[in-house]
Amino acid sequence: MSKDKQPIFRVIFNNQGQVFELYARQIFQSELWGFMEIEELVFGERSGVLVDPGEEKLKTQFEGVKRSFIPVQAIVRIDEVERVGQAKISEAKGGNVMPFPLPPGPTQG
Repeated sequence: MSKDKQPIFRVIFNNQGQVFELYARQIFQSELWGFMEIEELVFGERSGVLVDPGEEKLKTQFEGVKRSFIPVQAIVRIDEVERVGQAKISEAKGGNVMPFPLPPGPTQG
């Protein structure tokens, strides 16, 4: 990847029994404790008459969203990729991997 190109990240996370796969140009630890911020969502370009209904649903759902806050424990994986793939939603399947336990949040004093 050349230095002048802005990186693209694939973010996979769980949300209400579904697995979301999105592409974004900016991701970072949020000032809100326990959240990752995802900005500048990127969707694939339409080619001809072929339109993916899953990606269109995501475009509609995130239309007008400037930034999204995803709980850290919901994130499955973050990859830096060379090009934008197809954003999608799929049904979450039960697995045998236990989520990593997180310490309790800051207390109010």
